[in-house]
Amino acid sequence: MSNQTSNISSALYQALWNSADILRSKMDANEYKSYLLGIIFYKYLSDKLLNYVAKIDGKHTDDLTVAQEIYVRYYDDEDARDDLYKVLITEVGYIIEPALTFTHLVNQVNINEFQLESLAQGFRNIEQSHERFENLFEDIDLYSKKLGSTPKKQNQTISEIMKELAQLNIVNHQGDVLGDAYEYLIRQFASDSGKNAGEFYTPQSVAKLMTQIVLYGRENQKGFTVYDATMGSGSLLLNAKKYSNQPGTIVYYGQELNTSTYNLARMNMVLHGVPIENQKLHNADTLDQDWPTEEPTNFDAVLMNPPYSAKWSANAGFLQDSRFSSFGVLAPKSKADFAFLLHGYYHLKQTNGVMAIVLPHGVLFRGNAEGKIRKKLLEDGAIDTVIGLPANIFYNTSIPTTVIILKKDRTNRDVLFIDASKDFVKNKKQNDMNDEHINKILQAYINRQDIEKYAHVASFEEIKENDYNLNIPRYVDTFEEEEPIDIVALSKEIVSLNQEIKETEAQFLAMLDELAVTDDTKDLIQATREVFKW
Repeated sequence: MSNQTSNISSALYQALWNSADILRSKMDANEYKSYLLGIIFYKYLSDKLLNYVAKIDGKHTDDLTVAQEIYVRYYDDEDARDDLYKVLITEVGYIIEPALTFTHLVNQVNINEFQLESLAQGFRNIEQSHERFENLFEDIDLYSKKLGSTPKKQNQTISEIMKELAQLNIVNHQGDVLGDAYEYLIRQFASDSGKNAGEFYTPQSVAKLMTQIVLYGRENQKGFTVYDATMGSGSLLLNAKKYSNQPGTIVYYGQELNTSTYNLARMNMVLHGVPIENQKLHNADTLDQDWPTEEPTNFDAVLMNPPYSAKWSANAGFLQDSRFSSFGVLAPKSKADFAFLLHGYYHLKQTNGVMAIVLPHGVLFRGNAEGKIRKKLLEDGAIDTVIGLPANIFYNTSIPTTVIILKKDRTNRDVLFIDASKDFVKNKKQNDMNDEHINKILQAYINRQDIEKYAHVASFEEIKENDYNLNIPRYVDTFEEEEPIDIVALSKEIVSLNQEIKETEAQFLAMLDELAVTDDTKDLIQATREVFKW
């Protein structure tokens, strides 16, 4: 990254974080993320539109005030306005009237004439311009009492946020820079909102590892399809862009239960420049309602970080569901881990499909129904690799987790075990893996060979002898023996230390003899001597 780009990013992050500070005292992170990210997204759309209008006019400017003046000139000419709107709908996909652009609204803020209803109307205009924007801002209640007890205070809070964001000139930095800033904010929200954060964010180090694994050897493939049935904000899906040499052709399929988080994913796709035809997102319960059910239903890659040990209905009717029927049992009601895994595996392509899913270690060894499912997967050769991650690497849990790699077209049934639990960087709140740690795992995955105290390729017979238990320590011995103690050397060291103590005591008692004895020090000196006698 160049110094210029780094400076731009730093300024961007600082302005976004300052705007978050305005809301932090009023509500928790899980609430203010909807306000802040929604307004950031509105500014992005507004700035993009003004930039496009300026280019149509032949002005390649990053001055939003100049672009705003050009837009007003077109708007005031009825014939020119109609022609411009046709172009905007075709090329940009939405329209924001000149009086509702972010630039104009901030000007209103600066002269104390801003009204919340103008921003609310801008939101409505965007939502009504195209089905991809439908209900996109529904979580942003501009009249919430949490923003202020009176309309005036609510107006003031939103005005302060807009003034902070107005400092950002993002016209020339669309795409990755703004997308990275968006993910930066999500990371901050995840850190602040604790357990709830796991609902919408996967740490970048884990996402990088999983994505590079599923894309390995297919970086040049055009039309690559990737599916995440618990997509959260879509950050895990969008990592595919970073590691593909054909990023513009990737088609993203994702499903998310939480509507607010689903809307974050929709915004995230737009911010990362994903064409509308390449976004296939769905708002529903993954386990209760299978999706997609219309072609295509199977994908080149499946990436998942589902909620750990979540509850689900486990209704007997699911035994007839094609996702689960071949296993004869269902994941228990109290732990849906294998239900999520089987759902993702069902939607994996038969040939060359690769799935990576993050789950708690319990799925590796728990018995009963989970044991039966695990045995069937192993007998089918579905489980390719088991990777043990460090503890405290996720925002929503401190427990160690595992990444399981699954495939459908394997010709053998061995399993590669990698114990990466000790390879991490310790940060203030969470542990993290750096590029060196990730590359070490990737090389072990690619080479598929035994590495002392790190990796082991276990045959199916070895796994069978372990009663299909996949607990990593059964296969990768990381025990470090303590160095033998040299008794003779230790005895000599103790004798030497005792001699040093005696010499120090003698020196200290000699110093006491030199002290002047008074009524105040007499008792203290006597007590000190008694201690040394003892």
